[in-house]
Amino acid sequence: MDLTAVRTVVAVADAGQFQDAATTLSITQQAVSKRIAALEKDLGVRLFTRTARGARLTIDGQAFLPHARELLRAAERAAASVRPGSRALRIDVIGRRLCPAGLLRDFHRAHPDTELDVVTLFDADAAFAAVRSGTIDASFRAVTLPARRLPDGVEAAWVFDEPIQLLTGPAHPFATARTVTPAQLAAHRIWMPGIVTGTEWAAYYEDLATEFGLTIEVTGPDFGTEPLLDTIADSAALATFVGENTRLVWPADQDLRRVPVHDPTPVYPHSLIWRTDNPHPALTTLRTYLGSTRPADRADGAWTPRWAR
Repeated sequence: MDLTAVRTVVAVADAGQFQDAATTLSITQQAVSKRIAALEKDLGVRLFTRTARGARLTIDGQAFLPHARELLRAAERAAASVRPGSRALRIDVIGRRLCPAGLLRDFHRAHPDTELDVVTLFDADAAFAAVRSGTIDASFRAVTLPARRLPDGVEAAWVFDEPIQLLTGPAHPFATARTVTPAQLAAHRIWMPGIVTGTEWAAYYEDLATEFGLTIEVTGPDFGTEPLLDTIADSAALATFVGENTRLVWPADQDLRRVPVHDPTPVYPHSLIWRTDNPHPALTTLRTYLGSTRPADRADGAWTPRWAR
């Protein structure tokens, strides 16, 4: 149904005169008459009767008017729901225990009035597709593509380097170490069954293993975080990598150890990706916040893959 014609019906009903309605709508009286006539033809009924005192609703017009008002209210609600700033900012954080979720929590503490809709997508391909299609506003990802090869209309900005730590059980040779070096890890087994070929985190750990001669095993099914921690806790040979800001909780009897890796420190590069034409004001606020909190440059002694430099 033509909402312009519906709006004209309501204006005439409220004004009681075609000319007064035309003035309210900033159109000519002839335009008002044409709109009403077209709607009456479409509905197959007369909505108004002209009298010496102006325009009076017919019985059909009286039946139509409350629905016409509701149509206009519904149209306004629909427009308001997508008006910039009126809906929650939808952000992908990969996983709710991972570093990007922490970055977003820090942002929300700094801007508590900003409404957020937090989602978790699988990998960078899914995130780029969602950003391009407009189903999310932005995503935190490790971006393996150079800037010149980003999808059209999409930008990315580095926001944070997260140091990688070694996670071991109490019987592991490095369980009591204050720090370890990548070179020391070359003769030990790193077990990471959650690595999926083709993802950005697979690209990161493949480059890390190649650079330092590490053995990263991805064998066996990925049953999730808790079974992984159970296995690491009981093993004297297996360890795994976790991000420094990854939030993990384990039973006290597992006695797991987080050991910093230094000389150099492998860091996982988190970036924010978004559409350049996204008008949401909270996206600008988020980008400004991240830009103000990130370091000016990467820390000395940090290692990250060539594609992230």
